[in-house]
Amino acid sequence: MSYKITLIPGDGIGPEIAQVAKECIEATGVDIEWDIVPAGEEAIEKYGTPIPQITLDSIERNKICLKAPITTPVGKGYRSINVFLRQNFKLYVCLRPFKIYEGVRTRFENVDIVVIRENME
Repeated sequence: MSYKITLIPGDGIGPEIAQVAKECIEATGVDIEWDIVPAGEEAIEKYGTPIPQITLDSIERNKICLKAPITTPVGKGYRSINVFLRQNFKLYVCLRPFKIYEGVRTRFENVDIVVIRENME
C-alpha cells in the first residue's frame, strides 16, 4: 500500500529537519509519495501569502501532513501560520506523548505522560 503525504519543509532549520524526518520515515520501508508544498517565507516570495491555496489543497487531499518549523513574519499583518492551520483544519487537540524507554537513565521509572493541549483558543 502506498501513502501520499504532504510535506511542508518550512523555514530556517525547517528544510534540514524535514529532510532528516523524511529519510527516517523512508527507512521504515513504507511506500510514501511526498507532495512537497510551500508555506512561510518561500510561499510569501512565490505566492504573496504564507499559506497558499496549493498547500491547503494538498493537506485536504492527502489527510496527512508533516510540517517543519515555519516562520510567521512579525509586523507584516500575517497571523500565526501554526494557529491558522490548527483552526482551518479544526485540529482540536495537540497530543504530546512522553515515554520512558528501558535502558535510558531517567529520574523516574515506569512513568509515561501524555500532555493534551486544546488548540482552538
